[in-house]
Amino acid sequence: MTTYHFVGIKGTGMSPLAQILHDMNYNVQGSDIKQHIFTQQALEERNIAISSFDKENIKADQVIIAGNAFPDEHKEIVRAKELGLPIYRYHHFLGEFVKKFTSVAVTGSHGKTSTTGLLAHVLEAANPTSYLIGDGSGKGMENSEYFVFEACEYRRHFLSYEPSYAIMTNVDFDHPDYFKDVNDVFDAFQSMALQVQKGIIACGDDPYLHQMQAKVPMLFYGMNDNNDFQAGNIQVSPEGTTFDVFVRNSFYETFSIPGFGKHNVLNALAVIALCHYEQVEVSIIQQQLKSFKGVKRRFSEKVVGRQVLIDDYAHHPTEIKATIESAKQKYPDKEVVAIFQPHTFTRTQTFLNEFADSLSQADAVYLCDIFGSARENAGDLRIENLQERIQNSHIISEDTIDCLTGHGNSVLLFMGAGDIQKYQKAYESQLAS
Repeated sequence: MTTYHFVGIKGTGMSPLAQILHDMNYNVQGSDIKQHIFTQQALEERNIAISSFDKENIKADQVIIAGNAFPDEHKEIVRAKELGLPIYRYHHFLGEFVKKFTSVAVTGSHGKTSTTGLLAHVLEAANPTSYLIGDGSGKGMENSEYFVFEACEYRRHFLSYEPSYAIMTNVDFDHPDYFKDVNDVFDAFQSMALQVQKGIIACGDDPYLHQMQAKVPMLFYGMNDNNDFQAGNIQVSPEGTTFDVFVRNSFYETFSIPGFGKHNVLNALAVIALCHYEQVEVSIIQQQLKSFKGVKRRFSEKVVGRQVLIDDYAHHPTEIKATIESAKQKYPDKEVVAIFQPHTFTRTQTFLNEFADSLSQADAVYLCDIFGSARENAGDLRIENLQERIQNSHIISEDTIDCLTGHGNSVLLFMGAGDIQKYQKAYESQLAS
């Protein structure tokens, strides 16, 4: 029997893909760096073998799936070529694999992971559903009707997919190491839209998505009156957010979510629109929206005394603003403290002023050193360049993290896409001692 060998199995897309193949009774193994990454837990729970990188891992009966972070010169990929094995890049393999199902690609500059997780949670209560979420979660079912997956725009990798449906949450300028500007990003999404087979659910409040051309029906969702699916009468309580949904101006139903902030209402609305189109019973949608526990590293909370510690992946000014808004809505009586680690020098340089503006929405701001990518050069950029743009902000390290104890009744938002969790761990250790 063929074995699928994953080069870089701990990647946020690779790990869930390995989980899916394993769940569908394929032989799966992989290799990666030794360092512990949160995505490996689900692999270990399934007893999927993880080795250190070594060309001896590569054997004659394997199909190789290579993570995009690893060049063709990687020793395992070189060995696979010598043995004449089939080698697929992650996105190429996934593009072929999803053709067996009614597939839903969830894409957009922000909100992909949360929306993918929410859609999978709702759909699987109605029909057999496999899913791949960019927080490292995957589930495969051999008799799946649906395949829900996160589709990333970076390096236009999502052009390997021809999904049945696409949900498009927004278009914003990000990944400045690859895209030139927001029009270049829009061009990538426009190319993706033309590959969708059955229908597109797009946020009609987004100025770019509104101009999208497609060969399939497009349904728009949002807060504005001109959307096919519109949210209104939004009420916020300590338990979450409740809102009415109108389909082409006719009242459809009332829904409640445990989340806060406009972005969470929009994500739910995208899911409601797709499920309505696929004729999922409204009672199932209501019940599943209400019971959704969220995805990893998206507003993940831990209460310690009078402080609430929140781990969040926000690494773009738009996402930081949304995370701070959520915290203020959920905890109106607490001070909101932002602890932010910028991710990549190119993104930090490109959005210096925007980062300053969005972080300034918090009541207090602490900055961690920039988490650079191996592919880039820091140049003259330092974390001080951001600090000087934010009034009363402070630079913090693992050694000086105990200063956060001074914020008594507060929400501490640990935000970033690098290794910001180590700062939260260091702070929790301080509290414990």
